[in-house]
Amino acid sequence: MARDRRPQLSDLDVEIPMGHVRVALRLLRILPPAAVLLLLIPSSYAQTVDLSGRYQCAQAKMHGKVIPCNAAPLILKNDGRFELRGWEGSYLVNGEWVELSDSLIKAKAKIEPGHKIVLRYYGKHGLVEMTYVRRVAELGKRALS
Repeated sequence: MARDRRPQLSDLDVEIPMGHVRVALRLLRILPPAAVLLLLIPSSYAQTVDLSGRYQCAQAKMHGKVIPCNAAPLILKNDGRFELRGWEGSYLVNGEWVELSDSLIKAKAKIEPGHKIVLRYYGKHGLVEMTYVRRVAELGKRALS
């Protein structure tokens, strides 16, 4: 007889959550902690820092000795291109590094405090470290160029 029985009013008093309701309830439990975590996580290191300008060579280091530098300047242009001693290509700021490249050569230079860029490479004299410093190009300009 139990099989032929129709649902009674007392059977319908029990509320059974539907699939969408369960999902919504789980999301409501997860969202507040997720929002707190997003606020606590440090922001991305992607930089929009403008490094464009003219950098004069301040010093060179070869064989562990610091020598005065009179090399050509490193020029970083606003459009993402650079010039260095006849070498031309594009540059990309990636965290604390400036990546210089053309179709054949790639180099990384470290950005240091005080508007400095340090380029390390192996040349005919072994490891060479060139330190470039950004200079103010025009008188009366308040920002570094």
